[in-house]
Amino acid sequence: MAISADLESVPLHIVARRAEIDLPAAQRAVADLLTALGRDPQSAHLAETPRRVANAYAEMLTPREFELTTFPNDEGYDELVLAKDIPVQSLCEHHLLPFQGVAHVGYLPGDRILGLSKLARVVELFARDFQVQERLTKQVADWLQDHLDPKGVGVVIEAEHQCMSLRGVRAAGSRTVTSSLHGILRDSPSSRQEFFALTGLTP
Repeated sequence: MAISADLESVPLHIVARRAEIDLPAAQRAVADLLTALGRDPQSAHLAETPRRVANAYAEMLTPREFELTTFPNDEGYDELVLAKDIPVQSLCEHHLLPFQGVAHVGYLPGDRILGLSKLARVVELFARDFQVQERLTKQVADWLQDHLDPKGVGVVIEAEHQCMSLRGVRAAGSRTVTSSLHGILRDSPSSRQEFFALTGLTP
């Protein structure tokens, strides 16, 4: 969805619509998990662990609210705008273990340009959830395409998954790369190549 004319001068207040987190229930669940793993949640070292874990997950699953600030593209800027190495932290929905890395987010402006910090805010909006990297990458690209109405959007995420590095194959240092493109960045080979070159990746 493009930003309509009557909203152009009014920032949109962005709030993630998520189910409310029940902290007491989460604390009880962590205590039960500790017990199931053969640990005593009442011991001196673990007594506060259920509260700490519940609060940590609540923080990691709650993105901060922000204002989507855009400005008229008065100068008619028509080249790529790219924010590189935006930190990404999320939780693998299959193992509840973190994955982290960086996102490269770019767009070709249409009638509006976006406050640069908002690119990082949009990444956080979707990263603070139980995720898979493929979905996260697409959600960021789709959201920017719908709300900014640019000529093109490109998102690349590079991340290391602890479910791969700490368990299973234990491939420490292995990074997964995903991408999602819209508009000119998807349809034009030269624009696509420029985007990937600026991110430091080979298309």
